[in-house]
Amino acid sequence: MLSRLLLLASSLLLCISANAATVVQAGKLLDQPGKLPRSEVSLLIVDGKIAELRDGFVDGAGFGHTGAKVIDLRQSFVLPGLIDSHVHLSGDKGGVERALAAVENSPADTAFEAAVNARKTLKAGFTTVRNLGDRDGVIRALRDAIAAGKVVGPRILTANTMISASSGHGDPTLGYREELHDGLDRNANVCDGEASCRRAVRRQIAAGADVIKMAITGGVNSRISAGLGAQMFEDEARAVVETARLYGRKVAVHAHGADGINLALRLGVDSIEHGTLLDAEGLRLFAESGAYYVPTLSTVNGYHERLAANPEAYSGAVLAKIRWRIDITGKSLQAAVPAGVKIAFGTDAGVSKHGRNADEFELMVANGMTPETAIHAATVNAADLLGLSDQIGTLETGKQADLIAVDGDPLNDVTVLKQIRLVMKGGAVVD
Repeated sequence: MLSRLLLLASSLLLCISANAATVVQAGKLLDQPGKLPRSEVSLLIVDGKIAELRDGFVDGAGFGHTGAKVIDLRQSFVLPGLIDSHVHLSGDKGGVERALAAVENSPADTAFEAAVNARKTLKAGFTTVRNLGDRDGVIRALRDAIAAGKVVGPRILTANTMISASSGHGDPTLGYREELHDGLDRNANVCDGEASCRRAVRRQIAAGADVIKMAITGGVNSRISAGLGAQMFEDEARAVVETARLYGRKVAVHAHGADGINLALRLGVDSIEHGTLLDAEGLRLFAESGAYYVPTLSTVNGYHERLAANPEAYSGAVLAKIRWRIDITGKSLQAAVPAGVKIAFGTDAGVSKHGRNADEFELMVANGMTPETAIHAATVNAADLLGLSDQIGTLETGKQADLIAVDGDPLNDVTVLKQIRLVMKGGAVVD
């Protein structure tokens, strides 16, 4: 019954399948973000990939594909499908609601919620995401179901469960009575000491992780009054990075405090998530390492909305950290942009609402980026960070036909990306 329902949902959401040949006629086309857009361009899509681009409005016969479906976007601005490098598809609850969900919801409950959130994300124009937190293999299963065409959603890379020291940001037992700990600590992600951390990474890889995420500092939402500085020793963090590299996995690092940011960068990680207290040493290390910074500014939207709905949504220790995070959000990005740090788009959706990922663009522009560089961060840079530049990020021959269309020019007004006219993923148009 479950499989029949998922297949029915898939058929309802895909109004146009990836036809053998489709032509998209674009009034404006930003085929390679970072370069100037082109006017009046047609794209031939065959078997879900871009086969050819031609100047002018060409139909199927003009491409030698008589009968090809033509999608008229001659009044629209077309650009590559967007990429969110930091999401949590399994939910968007916070505070007390999140704590209750951890003990009330079954993996099946979470799986259906994740599928709904994936659909919202895709319809918002984000055709690829990197999921940086999962439990019970829910997102791994969703990733595979989407790839198999059983469920509609964005292309997913998953970290499975974040590696954390005990009493660290990813320790699932924080804030719960001790007798509940054994039932909560079941995802083999908590480690102490070098050998334990190597084992934790191997377990996530065995469970299907595409990327490894570790919490090297405290977190805003973790229910413990332990600050936001480093909470892993260097030998533990090094063990995580070295083991991930042994298996060919990239490493994303949750880090707020400068000590944790700098330790992670010295170890050669691929991205710093949040990076709230980035200092001069961190800027230097970013330049040396070539790592990406993923600012996740949208968290403040989630905090504001939950507190407006319920001033007691968060406990005292967490509330103090949230107020601090609201006040300081964007400061590191303001320093990183003029320093030439590579930026990749990421929202931390799950803290903020799914389907509103494009709100991040406005915050990025308000904190030192231009619409052009923000779009570049959500396409070319994010594709590079995810290791998928040969497939996505630009609209070039041989790449996946992932594209979106908007009314208006996002290079002049980035907020038009909040209103998507059309989404295509792998040559299939999403309703």
